[in-house]
Amino acid sequence: MLTTYPVASDDSANFKAGTFWVDLFNPTPAEAARVTAECGIQIPSRESLQEIETSSRLRVEGDVLFVSMPLVIQDAATGLAPVPLGFVLSRNQLVTVRYTELHAFAEVRQQIEKGMCMNSPGVFAVLVDSMVDFIADMLEKMSADLAAVSAKVFGTQGGPPTRGESFSRVLRASVDTVGIAGDQLSRIRQSVLGLQRIVGYVAEMTAEWHVADLASHLKTARQDLASLVDFEAHLSGKTQFLLDAVLGFISTEQNDIFKVLTIASVVGIPPTLIASMYGMNFHDMPELRWRWGYPYGLGLIFVSILVPIVWFKRRGWW
Repeated sequence: MLTTYPVASDDSANFKAGTFWVDLFNPTPAEAARVTAECGIQIPSRESLQEIETSSRLRVEGDVLFVSMPLVIQDAATGLAPVPLGFVLSRNQLVTVRYTELHAFAEVRQQIEKGMCMNSPGVFAVLVDSMVDFIADMLEKMSADLAAVSAKVFGTQGGPPTRGESFSRVLRASVDTVGIAGDQLSRIRQSVLGLQRIVGYVAEMTAEWHVADLASHLKTARQDLASLVDFEAHLSGKTQFLLDAVLGFISTEQNDIFKVLTIASVVGIPPTLIASMYGMNFHDMPELRWRWGYPYGLGLIFVSILVPIVWFKRRGWW
């Protein structure tokens, strides 16, 4: 879909004159070719936008900047492949190439309708600000989610978590939550680093444009992105710590189960041996003629059970 700002009254009209923003959303080859013909700008393909080399993501041709970055959002059509976002920026025109809906673009459209950011550098600056805010919101939400997992696993400040069957379910659910958080943080880091490179590159290459407020916007964005990188690193460390802790608790729970089974098996061996010995059908067994043979056998079985239990207790294994 091709959208121009200001919006053209006739889609067939040439939109080069007076158009400061061309938004290509999942563009068709015909739409890309039209923008190339009327704006004189070669629109990059999705494959070129997905290139990971810095020389492919950040380049300049004359007075036109070509920059791209991966997005946090996962596209169902491509699976785990990152969704690219491309910017083609010049003094008078901005062309955006995207393949998924973004909240930042809706915010910019609202500002344009109010008469704000009515030039290509202004649109780019507001898009960057909106994406930085969106990433910050995502990191804040993930921080709250990880804090909730930490409270469930370690308990609140008022007391430890409740152990038992419910705690085992909490541990299993926590593994899923922490794993998803780690994957999302990896995607966020890709987007933050990509946006950080874009902002720094555009700030350097547009220093001579002398566009009002662009330099200050980009400077603020660079500072915010630097803080987001540090915060993301903190959350990544916390995610790894929680994953290690949860797996450690699960291992401890399993060890407790095996310990109980081991103690039960060791305690059950002596009485089983005694009962099997007196269950032999030999003709000459003196105990068969004892008046107190049955109580003696029961007492011996009881002592054989009690001795291992006392020994385990004294050793602190139970």
